[in-house]
Amino acid sequence: MSAEVAIQKFSFPFACSSHLPQQGEVTQKGCMQVKTLETQILGESKPVGVTGALVHNEKKVQENPEPPSAQVLVSTEASQNAVVSRRTVFEKLTVESEDQRPAAKRQLSSESAARTITVVKKSAVRTEADESRHLQPKVQPGRRLVTPCDAVSGKRKRRKDLFTSSEVFHRVDSHVIRVGAELKEKRVYDVKAIVQSITQGARNELEKLRAIWVWLCNNIEYDVSGYLGHSEKLIAPEDVIAAGRGVCCSYSNLCTEMCREVGIECQEVPGHSKGIGYRQGQSLKHVKSDHLWNAVLLGGQWFLLDACWGAGRVNMEHESFVKRFDDFYFLTDPEELIDSHFPDEEKWQLLDAPIALEEFERRVFKTSAFFTMGLRLIQPHHFHIVTVDGEANVSLGFSRPSTFTYEITQHQDLLHCGASEHKESSNSSFGLLTVSHRSMKLQLLPPASGTYDVKVFARPEAATTSLIWVCSFTVECPTPRAMEVIPENPFLSWGLQPVAGSLGIAGSSQGSEVAEVEQGMFDLVLKTSRPLMVLCELVHPEMEAAVAKRCLATQIQPDTLTCHVLCPMHGFYRLSVFVRDYEKTELKFQNAANFLLHCKGKVVGPDELFPPNLGSACGPGTRTSEAGLSKFSHTAAVVSTQQGKCNITFYNQRDLELHSVLSREKTKRRLFRFPATCSARTRTAR
Repeated sequence: MSAEVAIQKFSFPFACSSHLPQQGEVTQKGCMQVKTLETQILGESKPVGVTGALVHNEKKVQENPEPPSAQVLVSTEASQNAVVSRRTVFEKLTVESEDQRPAAKRQLSSESAARTITVVKKSAVRTEADESRHLQPKVQPGRRLVTPCDAVSGKRKRRKDLFTSSEVFHRVDSHVIRVGAELKEKRVYDVKAIVQSITQGARNELEKLRAIWVWLCNNIEYDVSGYLGHSEKLIAPEDVIAAGRGVCCSYSNLCTEMCREVGIECQEVPGHSKGIGYRQGQSLKHVKSDHLWNAVLLGGQWFLLDACWGAGRVNMEHESFVKRFDDFYFLTDPEELIDSHFPDEEKWQLLDAPIALEEFERRVFKTSAFFTMGLRLIQPHHFHIVTVDGEANVSLGFSRPSTFTYEITQHQDLLHCGASEHKESSNSSFGLLTVSHRSMKLQLLPPASGTYDVKVFARPEAATTSLIWVCSFTVECPTPRAMEVIPENPFLSWGLQPVAGSLGIAGSSQGSEVAEVEQGMFDLVLKTSRPLMVLCELVHPEMEAAVAKRCLATQIQPDTLTCHVLCPMHGFYRLSVFVRDYEKTELKFQNAANFLLHCKGKVVGPDELFPPNLGSACGPGTRTSEAGLSKFSHTAAVVSTQQGKCNITFYNQRDLELHSVLSREKTKRRLFRFPATCSARTRTAR
């Protein structure tokens, strides 16, 4: 080969061939299997020896169409009798394994550039454990490096395999935030200087990468003005750092440059994302990709990260950036990132079974909170739902107790509209949300024909923060269901609340489904694990609060709470239950349950309602036991007097001063109901 050709640095494609030794052929101990490649360069065909360990340039073999898998250096000066010393070869390989930067961007000396060209090593056979430690072949994007330990399972590492919790980076994160603020104050905009400072003390590649990612998320804000075209987009790294703002390519470019400084191989990944400007249901087939994120090589395997999405979100209504660090987008598992990020090249999905663009378009949009809360989608499988008989259903599963709510609004084109946090004062009565032990079910009942956007919000049960947007759907309603108005539920879900157990509620006679009220009367019985006080609230869209109070009579017993409900109107009622510990009077009542009652048959007349001056607790219960009264002839709070008379007897354990009161509302009817109220002064009521 001429010297003019030899000094050039080439990259693929080459016509490559390899020869595998037959049984009986001897390979020198301590060396990798020898392979020969035939390269066609400028019309001149000549065998070239590959430096894998010990290299011989002897034979041509048949062409192998296998795709490239790793890069090595090939000496163009090797002759048929030339032998590269074992020590020299492994020194080169050791340097190669330590330098994780892409070969195309590696700074080579003029001497090495004149003596080497880039080709691809097909495979290698390691014969000694000591040598294998020096050899760290790189992996083609989209493939995993299978180690001896992984060969059996065939599983790629996940984020949790690298670190169990982000708390392990507390030292690194704190250092980066502190140093980043100092560098900003000193107006240090040089990439190399910044990387050296923020990675100081990092013990491995993972911590160096974490430092770079955290610095990007905390020091660069998304340039909303540049994205909307109101100002010029900043591209140069120094300009982006100085201004502290940039668009997605600014984040990805900086991430690549910074990783290069610490020897981490990093690639920019272009593709589509369901970020700002995305419209649910739109076809992306002929649309240019609009986003850039990164892939990094750690331990011989590719991982994905997005500093742009990790820095915060954009409020399109106010055309502003909301800074909010989101740790989910650091080394996100491909199975989760694919719901919002679709790369142009299939290999960067990093999935064993890649999905098509059409499937990406149909997938339900899930925010990072969906995954960090451990939620899973039960139904539907795609974001667009068409109602059946005016009804559509959404169901989510969860591994940890959670609180849910939802919003249903008229359809808007943009996915990222409205707040990402739910305001508990804004409610909807166009659906029924029920929460069981391990799942949430939302029954949607749109009020009219049309298309609606549905946002589901959630938070851990013990959290006191606002509920966070976790996923979205679009509901198309051709024909609404004719039904009465459902009262709003400010307490988020129907049935027992997830916190009911911790409040002392052990069970309920009514589940989360709608309760059909017969004869205008309904009884709710709650079992308790400890003595509780109870207050109940009954709401009907057309009923006044004063009338609603006369529809309730509660009975408090040491292990049972009973609420008697009268329904004087047709339609839906909300019955809410509030409890606190019986003896802890300083505590506030907390919502423990909400039930939806439906009365469509007989109703109770106005003259049959409970007296307006009824006490908060009726019938024998905890209070009467404390007063020493027992063995009541009538144990219920409500007594029917079919013949216009009733005898109530009980026992007392000590002398008491007794006083009884019988009252009723004026009415023309003879038949009425009244609760038998008992106090420390009562012994007999007739």
